[in-house]
Amino acid sequence: MSSTVAEICRNAKTASREVAKLPASARNAALLAMAEALLAEAEPLIAANADDVTAAKGAGTSSTIVDRLTLTEGRLASMAEGLRSVAAQEDPVGEIERGWRRPNGLLIEKVRVPLGVVAVIYEARPNVTADVSGLCLKSGNACILRGSSIATHSNTAIVDVIRRAVQTEGVVADAIQLVGDTSREAALELMQAKDYVDLLVPRGGKSLIETIERHATVPAIIDGDGNCHVYVDAAADPEMATNIILNAKTQRPSVCNAAETLLVHSKLAGTWLPSALEALSAKGVEIRGDDEVRRIWPDAIAASKDDWSAEYLDLVLAVRVVSDLDEAIEHINIFGTSNAEAIVTEDLSAARRFTWEVDSGSVFVNASTRFSDGGEFGYGAEIGISTQKLHARGPMGLRELTSSKYVVWGQGHIRT
Repeated sequence: MSSTVAEICRNAKTASREVAKLPASARNAALLAMAEALLAEAEPLIAANADDVTAAKGAGTSSTIVDRLTLTEGRLASMAEGLRSVAAQEDPVGEIERGWRRPNGLLIEKVRVPLGVVAVIYEARPNVTADVSGLCLKSGNACILRGSSIATHSNTAIVDVIRRAVQTEGVVADAIQLVGDTSREAALELMQAKDYVDLLVPRGGKSLIETIERHATVPAIIDGDGNCHVYVDAAADPEMATNIILNAKTQRPSVCNAAETLLVHSKLAGTWLPSALEALSAKGVEIRGDDEVRRIWPDAIAASKDDWSAEYLDLVLAVRVVSDLDEAIEHINIFGTSNAEAIVTEDLSAARRFTWEVDSGSVFVNASTRFSDGGEFGYGAEIGISTQKLHARGPMGLRELTSSKYVVWGQGHIRT
């Protein structure tokens, strides 16, 4: 796409007004057309993605990033199913959240409305291209996508396919736009397009987040790091604890809701921990432990202070023995990133304290952190996972892409 960032933003603003007027039936039909188009065009999409994957491997890109980048027929099918699921969601646009009548007869309604233009800057995740497009369209918004250079061929191909698809259902193509310029300068221009962009969601690493915090003048919701913890309490079921940490760490280690730190109550350290670490090691996980962990399991590498705050996105796990629930909560609140935290316990009071005192967007009891996901929450897809507290927190779906306005009905009322 040869348009400049300014042109893209202007076109998106115009398109957003058209999309906001569409009935839910038209928006849903466009989503279903997008899903069908992804499947019908699977072969050229996978071919375009192969160019990106080949280039990434040739550049020595890590296996975790290559995994995030890679499209398969199965992943395209999941993208299509996500769009269908979003289409089936309840439409938030036009919903009356509250309504009340004042003593003077005025009827006041609080109504949910689209934000307008949503921009997302993201890295090597081509599935985000379809997810964001679908969520924005369903919620009555236009979207501007700015992926990374590593996924240029993939993102361009996906956007071309879904733009053609929405047009068949009467939706203006500029409701979905890709910034083809992957330079830092183009990203900065998008971050500062405050006359056009109503919300910016960055989905990337620390350097992107720091750049947003330093330079963005448009409102932003931070989708930050995922330093997720699993705490195995003294009252944990041992088999359950092993299954949960294996899933949280190894099921897909390259994503932000994978566990990066295991905290273990000292009462279980000598009995449960050795077998759990053996099971993790058998899955290829490198263990970095504190002094007590290394005493119990000598194969562990000595953990440094940096390991407690690391988002590895790889088969590496920091492990620490804690004396009690208080120490576990304190550790998480110091080093956690508000993405997802989990406790494994049969003690209801401990579970309740953990869920109340741990400062995170999602807290799980006897479940893997891998469930911190819009799709798993029933949203069909997600715009991202908010690790801040204003407007939205945790996995963000359709409602988080809307705002509200007050509609006031009178009968010739004047204020005296």
